[in-house]
Amino acid sequence: MAGDGTGTSDRRAATDSAPHTTNGTPHATDGTPHTTDRAPRTSLSAQAREAVRQRIVDRRYPMGSRLVEREVAEELRMSRVPVREALRALVAEGLLELLPHSGVRVRRLERDDVRHLYEVWEPLAVQASRLAARRVAATAGGTQGETRGTAHGETQGVAELRALIERAERAAETGEGEREVAAHTAFHEEIVALAGNPLLVRTMEQLGWQLQLLFGMREEPAHMRAQHAEMLRHIAAGDEDSAAASTFLHVRDSRAVALHSLFGDALYTKE
Repeated sequence: MAGDGTGTSDRRAATDSAPHTTNGTPHATDGTPHTTDRAPRTSLSAQAREAVRQRIVDRRYPMGSRLVEREVAEELRMSRVPVREALRALVAEGLLELLPHSGVRVRRLERDDVRHLYEVWEPLAVQASRLAARRVAATAGGTQGETRGTAHGETQGVAELRALIERAERAAETGEGEREVAAHTAFHEEIVALAGNPLLVRTMEQLGWQLQLLFGMREEPAHMRAQHAEMLRHIAAGDEDSAAASTFLHVRDSRAVALHSLFGDALYTKE
């Protein structure tokens, strides 16, 4: 997320079985960071923010639940100062909301919240896929649709997208919902990284955790997992128009599924 730059890498780490780290600090298996008295307070604040984020995303802290600073500090085995800083940051990120005279609670996603989130994410996701495909084509040095001789960074990016699709499929087959959600989120983040636009990266970091929270609240239909493969095919081919079109369709379907899962809206209604 915005602020410490750790959000994207930490979410990708959630798709692997190795222990989590934040700024090189190992986490316990429950996501609680191991801390020492020598750790700087800014580092502890970042660790607390990541730990609370993850609890919100995996719904150990359910929507609408009130978070008490003292209790969170005890759970994370930290002092209250870095926890207070973390909670304030998460209010700014939109995952928590202030309660009058009584602390904070996990924000509830209402129908308008979901619509507003998709209204922002849709054009950014489409542009990210377009730029990623354009960058692949430019690096390949060939005509549109060819995939000759990409540079190391581009090859690595496309390979990472493919690995994330495979990881999501394995998680879906074994019923590991949290790992599937993490892999889907990381797939979209990797497209943004491949686009090579730092401003786009920073903008998307502000949406990433809200998107992962939303993804975890609805099932990912098989046809939407297939859409990821279609997006990858067009990006790897350097076909920016097809990459953009397939991403547009995917985000529209994702929005329809989210509104249906959360609020019972009809699927795929005409607008």
